[in-house]
Amino acid sequence: MSKTDTSGLTQLGQSVDAPTSPETAVLERVPNGNAGTDYVVRFTAPEFTSLCPMTGQPDFAHIVIDYIPGDWLVESKSLKLFLFAFRNHGAFHEDCSVYIAKRIVELLDPKWLRIGAYWYPRGGIPIDVFWQTGEPPKGVWLPEQGVATYRGRG
Repeated sequence: MSKTDTSGLTQLGQSVDAPTSPETAVLERVPNGNAGTDYVVRFTAPEFTSLCPMTGQPDFAHIVIDYIPGDWLVESKSLKLFLFAFRNHGAFHEDCSVYIAKRIVELLDPKWLRIGAYWYPRGGIPIDVFWQTGEPPKGVWLPEQGVATYRGRG
């Protein structure tokens, strides 16, 4: 096992201000010490918040991001700050969800990525958003995301 090269990171281990928008948030990456081995990395954000672009009211989601890294891993503090940047950002559920996935893909060029964004209902209708880059490589253990569809009292 080798030591991870963190020399290019600007946020980890530092006091940094929260980004003011997802567009200005800095996503950072570190070299994958296990490049050449297919495995799944999962990030779960159970308390994701954004704003409705029409009303300014908060929208909440449980987001699960799975990816199979190539040469790079996303640095988790930068990912947390990126996701936090949506708290004052007005965008529809679909835009937030797919934008998150595409930013990570742009940064990492992973072998495969999927996002499941399970939005809580506001106005009576939950909107769940699912996107992936293609088929995952064969032979990789890929657990289900384990988030039940919204049932309310039913």
